[in-house]
Amino acid sequence: MNHSSPAVLHLLCGRIASGKSTLAQQLAQVPGSVLICEDQWLAQLYPDLIHSVADYLLHAQRLGNTLGPLVVAMLQAGTSVVLDFPANTLVQRAGLRAWADQAGVDHQLHVLNADEDTCRARLRERNQQGHHPFATSEEEFELICRYFVPAQASEGLHIVNH
Repeated sequence: MNHSSPAVLHLLCGRIASGKSTLAQQLAQVPGSVLICEDQWLAQLYPDLIHSVADYLLHAQRLGNTLGPLVVAMLQAGTSVVLDFPANTLVQRAGLRAWADQAGVDHQLHVLNADEDTCRARLRERNQQGHHPFATSEEEFELICRYFVPAQASEGLHIVNH
């Protein structure tokens, strides 16, 4: 790692509606930081094309392949990056962390430990407000939660619990 670089890649791990986007906005307030929000990019680049988890996975992979080199370049330039992308599976975390490793900078995995009932209630409220680019049904919530894998110390990540 380039410990002389002040840049840090901030990753977020937590169920849907656990508070990842709220925390991401707070982290991005630090001078020299940039926030990249997956949901905003997906909504702008693929309007009306994401109707299933399979659609999401396809378009999220395309977005990641496109943004990866930009994130690495920003980190190498000394800009911290807050990724409001889910780092909720081993594969997601490894892929996102690889950007920090490629840039030679430190990373932090911010883990939001909200339980499913709290997240479900927040999701209902978020869907009613209509401000989020995507509404998630109860069925989709259940399906997506099945893929959630809590972060493990064995992954070698710099974990910050919230």
